[in-house]
Amino acid sequence: MASINTNRSAMTALQTLFATNKALETVQSRISTGFRVGEAKDNAAYWSIATTMRSDNKVLSTVQDTLGLGASRIDTAYTSMESAIGLVDEIKQKVLAAIGMSEDNKQRIQSEIGAFQDQLRFSAMSATFSGVNWLSVNSLEANGHAADGEHNPV
Repeated sequence: MASINTNRSAMTALQTLFATNKALETVQSRISTGFRVGEAKDNAAYWSIATTMRSDNKVLSTVQDTLGLGASRIDTAYTSMESAIGLVDEIKQKVLAAIGMSEDNKQRIQSEIGAFQDQLRFSAMSATFSGVNWLSVNSLEANGHAADGEHNPV
């Protein structure tokens, strides 16, 4: 009877089987992790570089999210400012139109200007993002506290 240890063909087949199993384990590891270098033992230098790059990628993703939030805040303030500019232009036209008019007409124009001023206040008060208003300022506040104890945005 021939033994596996003395049969050259069987020894070659056994060595080929071991090499195939080792290659299969490597491929399965790469497939399951999605990384060519899944662990430090695969290639320490590449693993270190890849780990650093993954960490940097997460940081950059966080920075990108933060920049998106900042852009949204600016868009909120910008939209409200555009509205305010339009309202101020309307007020300017009304003031110019009032020059040389009678008192009755001036009173009517003054009431229209008052309505535009109310719209300006509303526009400033509605420029809110994440609970923070970006345009409305309480001119009565000193060091973060209202002088009269009330919040009366101007």
